[in-house]
Amino acid sequence: MHSTDYYVGAFVALVMLLQVSALETIVGLYGETIEVPCSTGAPVTSDYMFIKWKYDKDDGTAGDLLVKRKEKDEASILASDEYRDRVNISDTSSLLIAHGTLEDQKTFTCMVVTEADVLLYPINVLVHKKPLPPQITEKAKELEDGKLTRLGECVSEGANPVANITWSRNGIPLVADGKMIVITPTVTVDKETGLSTTTSELQYTASKGDVDATFTCSSHHSLAPDQVSAPETFTIHYPTEKVKLQVVSEVPLKEGDNVTLKCKGDGNPPPTSYNFHIKGKKVTVDNSDTYTLIGVTRDSTGEYKCSPVDNDNLVDSKNITVSYLDVSLSPSGTIVRRVGENVAVTVQKNASGEVKITWTKDNTKLEKQPRFDKLKYSDSGNYVCEVSMAGLTQRRSFRLVVEGVPVIKRLDKQRGEDGKHKVLICEAEGSPKPMVLWSVNGTSEESPYVNGKITHKIVMVPTANLTVSCTVSNDLGHDMRVINVSSLFKEEKKMEREDQTDDSNDQAKLIVGIVVGLLLAAAVVGLVYWIYTKKSKQGSWKTGEKETGTSEESKKLEENNHKGEA
Repeated sequence: MHSTDYYVGAFVALVMLLQVSALETIVGLYGETIEVPCSTGAPVTSDYMFIKWKYDKDDGTAGDLLVKRKEKDEASILASDEYRDRVNISDTSSLLIAHGTLEDQKTFTCMVVTEADVLLYPINVLVHKKPLPPQITEKAKELEDGKLTRLGECVSEGANPVANITWSRNGIPLVADGKMIVITPTVTVDKETGLSTTTSELQYTASKGDVDATFTCSSHHSLAPDQVSAPETFTIHYPTEKVKLQVVSEVPLKEGDNVTLKCKGDGNPPPTSYNFHIKGKKVTVDNSDTYTLIGVTRDSTGEYKCSPVDNDNLVDSKNITVSYLDVSLSPSGTIVRRVGENVAVTVQKNASGEVKITWTKDNTKLEKQPRFDKLKYSDSGNYVCEVSMAGLTQRRSFRLVVEGVPVIKRLDKQRGEDGKHKVLICEAEGSPKPMVLWSVNGTSEESPYVNGKITHKIVMVPTANLTVSCTVSNDLGHDMRVINVSSLFKEEKKMEREDQTDDSNDQAKLIVGIVVGLLLAAAVVGLVYWIYTKKSKQGSWKTGEKETGTSEESKKLEENNHKGEA
């Protein structure tokens, strides 16, 4: 060996020994291009002659990768192993390693050679990879209350460095205590890739409170945020501690209803068979939790119980009340009575609670129960009594028919509005509906038959004075009345004569009035003259003058004078 080469080799070895303790480390990503900087990232000196990259083999020897001379643009690839097609150099002299693997976790050295010196920059490379999202596998089909059971495994694959796993229940981390919760992690390494898989087994002691609880696991790695598995729920088995009896029917219950009883245990799985205690009698129902009572009666009212077939101590009970309503109405059916008679109406009821009674007549609501102390035709109709309470309604009815012999209430006549005909009116009451018969012909008109009343009109033109009869009849009897109707033509002539007589009478009355006025005027003049004469005679007596007169008048005058002097 040349002495110069010896010293250079010794110098390089010394420099490398001094730099091992201060070795810089970089992290590359698995499967991606790893960039290893030269001279710890600082710009390489511009006066270099060449730059060479090499690496430490597993046996401790150095392996050449590439060399780049200053005067050349491209680097020369020196590697003959797996790096031959994977390495290159960047414009900044960094080593580029394509498709990084865990085999690239080595020390790579950048050697910069100048005319005056040899500079070495060793770089330690680590290759990291984040794991795949965690998954819960080997899941338990069910968990049993109070029993430590293997719930499942959480697997986080393909990581470097190793990923850590935690378990959570409803988002709250589980802490192993070695008794109720046992967590066992394991790590395996893939021989080909060198990547690790972390598996965490969870053994868990479930309780009834874990029904619908969600379990997840999370992987923790330096390259990525925490990754969480899909949530899982588990069937929890626990024994029945209570049973509940339900009445699965509409309430209130009434006679004739079917009533279904349902017994439900709170265990999981619940009991499959039950005993029903029906009014002191035990009925066993296999593979079902229901029992149906068909057509209950008021005697079905009472206490009912149920329990699992294997434990009579777990029991629940319910009181069942069956509502009932009995109603009778007197009278009923169709009742026929004569007008003016009495009918007594009575309602009898027997019910399990308070009732409400309403009455209707011909679908019209009545304010109170009808009374028939003296029947009228208007009392006829269909009567319905409705008795109701919660969930129950009973209806009873009767039809009342009031009958009577027909009676004519009014027989009248009118002159038509045009004065050329006459209208005869016959009003009657009776039931059944009376038939109306006139003794003359004409255009007839009949009103609706309401409350036993009917009005019948006939329009006629009488040419002579007539006596017209109206006859009303039904199955019970008849009635007849007559009315005189004068000729329409004679009435017109009579009216003309009456008009002429009225004019003559008016003239006579005028003459009589004038004569009477003249007589009254003469009487007034005579009265005035008599008063004047009387006053004149009194004045002559007071002055002592004498007037001629009869002896009787003179004697009376003297008597009057003596009275005045006295």
